[in-house]
Amino acid sequence: MRASNDAIAKGLFLSCAGASAIITSAVFFFMIVLGFPLFEGASFVSIWTGKWSPYEGLYGIGPMIAGTLWIAFLAVIISLPLSMGTSFVITGLGGVRLRKILFAMVRFMTGIPTVIYGFVGIFLLVPLIREYLGGAGMSILAAGIVLAILVTPTMVLFFSHSLMAVNPSHVEAARALGADRVQRLLYVMVPEAIGGMTTGLILSLGRAIGDTLVALMLAGNALGMPEQPLDPARSLTAHIALVKAADYDSLEFRSVFACGIALYFFTTAAVIVVRIIGRKREGMA
Repeated sequence: MRASNDAIAKGLFLSCAGASAIITSAVFFFMIVLGFPLFEGASFVSIWTGKWSPYEGLYGIGPMIAGTLWIAFLAVIISLPLSMGTSFVITGLGGVRLRKILFAMVRFMTGIPTVIYGFVGIFLLVPLIREYLGGAGMSILAAGIVLAILVTPTMVLFFSHSLMAVNPSHVEAARALGADRVQRLLYVMVPEAIGGMTTGLILSLGRAIGDTLVALMLAGNALGMPEQPLDPARSLTAHIALVKAADYDSLEFRSVFACGIALYFFTTAAVIVVRIIGRKREGMA
């Protein structure tokens, strides 16, 4: 009877996994089919690297790809030291009360709606950038800073759980050898947790690439190719949100599917890297 139940459960889980794979593949195929008129009317390379100028018959999404990468990487660069410092305090350097307070605050931040971060950025951060750094204020820098705050809780949770999963006997052995808290953290916990922390970093980067509202509200949505953090830019997700109301049969509308394909590839690349890291960790275990 138990073997029969196990077989049913296994079949059910395999069916769910197969359905997920089919749906994912169908979505990708759907984007290719609906975006085909755009690929048919222009060279393949120009779509991914060319400029966006519908009045000239140019529908390249190169500026959107560049804007997405600028914002996402800047957000992760800003968020990484903040997340590492917070997770270090939570897992080893802080007192019990401080750890609980920080952990509760991080969990609370994960539930704050993205639009709240966006409004705070518009009314607080953008004027400061405009006054002290120049430019219009709405820029890659503004979007990157706010997005860094948005992805920091995710990164902190991944880092903290990875550090807390380190074998306690290894930590105690280091303590017995006279290592203080900082030494135990840097020389024992971090090396063992580096795989999980890298996974958190990559998934946070994917989260930053896929965010819509922060980029839409703060990046400026300029159609030119960005060259520095103070330049305005448009991300792939913001482009989809802004162009979706265009004529369904126009090439302008079809460009949103090219953006979807690019986002699909970015997400797939992040997942593949995470799987590779996971397999390496299993092989080392």
